[in-house]
Amino acid sequence: MFRKNYIVKINLPGGIVATGDLYTIVEAAEQARVEDMQFGVRQQLFCSVKDRYGEEFLRTLEAAGIFYETEKERFPNIISSYVTEGVFSKSAWLSEGLYKDILDGFEHRPAFKINLVESGQSFVPFFTGHLNFISSSLNNHWHLVVRRPGTNELFRWERMLYSSEIARISGLLEEELGSGGNGSLTAGAIVGGPAAPELRLPTFRLPYYEGFSRYGNKYWLGIYRREEFFPVAFLKDLCLICRKTKIGQLYSTPWKSLLIKGIEEDELPLWEYILGKHRMNIRHASNELNWQIEDHSPDGLRLKRYLVRQLDQEDIRTEGLSFAVKIQRGSGLPGSIIIRKQAEIRPGQLKLLDRYELWHTADFDPHTRELLLYRKDLEKEMLFPYVVSLCKEFYQLQSQDRELLSEDGRGMMPGQSSGVGVREEVWQCPDCLTQYHADYGDPGSGVAAGTSWGALGEDYVCPVCGTSWEEFRLVEKL
Repeated sequence: MFRKNYIVKINLPGGIVATGDLYTIVEAAEQARVEDMQFGVRQQLFCSVKDRYGEEFLRTLEAAGIFYETEKERFPNIISSYVTEGVFSKSAWLSEGLYKDILDGFEHRPAFKINLVESGQSFVPFFTGHLNFISSSLNNHWHLVVRRPGTNELFRWERMLYSSEIARISGLLEEELGSGGNGSLTAGAIVGGPAAPELRLPTFRLPYYEGFSRYGNKYWLGIYRREEFFPVAFLKDLCLICRKTKIGQLYSTPWKSLLIKGIEEDELPLWEYILGKHRMNIRHASNELNWQIEDHSPDGLRLKRYLVRQLDQEDIRTEGLSFAVKIQRGSGLPGSIIIRKQAEIRPGQLKLLDRYELWHTADFDPHTRELLLYRKDLEKEMLFPYVVSLCKEFYQLQSQDRELLSEDGRGMMPGQSSGVGVREEVWQCPDCLTQYHADYGDPGSGVAAGTSWGALGEDYVCPVCGTSWEEFRLVEKL
């Protein structure tokens, strides 16, 4: 017995969906009179289906072997940083093929949240899972950080795990923790790896993940939707283009966006045409892209729109920060600054009585789970001034151990040191405004993350438009 307008969740393991599978899903959704679909924070896919079309839609998914859930979620999606490979990160050993091998090793359907994350990127969150596997510098070895369900307490595994052991150990830990154990499996259950060294994570810097960007001799396209809805008609046309151009898979992201890799330069007009046909905007401001909202949270979206509009009007800088809006209790959204709705004083109270708490992570690091309360019992109209205050505190904290100008007041040139550990220079192409961040490097051009501007060779050019490195301008130094 189906309810009127119920939600169907489709897991996309690792954030990967084959073009053919997505086409099957959207074609079935079209037959079921579904107009829009949404991606979730765990890289899954959602759609709302009316009662009278539900049975046929679900039968189509079952016939295609596509897993779905319609009621309370029992099996969270496995998320991964597969989407970043070659685009926002380039691991020395973690390849797309290895991600697939690990995902294929899961013969059981996990009831725990599992994250498979490359340690050099900051696009996919590290600790939002119960079992968080983070790549190490040693080939095929992973750190494991366990978060017991219902808590923010993190426990780091003392030994590293082999890639081939991830699926099996996940099943064993899920069984033990689910039955009240402490996660200390017997030595015989694990193929021993070397002792885990200190886990070092990168400074958070969210890459701009929308629009066309060049990597190597191809392009990737990121698509973000302000209201989170992707029209089914657009997704169907997108699949048809992928088939035509032999793009075999697509990628969902934890920021509820969609990414397509492997676009040839001569295919760009075709993609531009389809974006124009469906009036898809791919030029949103950066301060709108660094927000995490719970799945199916219209109240959270409205609050985000309100605050983003205020930040834009007041021209407030948010680079290096991420924000999360939590309306429901228990959501594990990551963020540097977190806006959390307080529990209602009484059920069904008027919206005008809503109150909010403002939290931030220690040192404004979204990689950590340690939260600090900043203000509480705030009305919606009072949130913005305090959000701005937190932004100012973040930049003051950053400037405490950095110096932007030398003693004589002149800006430092590439290669100069202030003696206080300047970590990043940002250089911008004057023609297409592409930026080079030392923290990220330029993997598509063979430049490793952490490469300073002064260390680039003279043959380096803008990866998007080909402008010479000599034309770039220093726009900020953090």
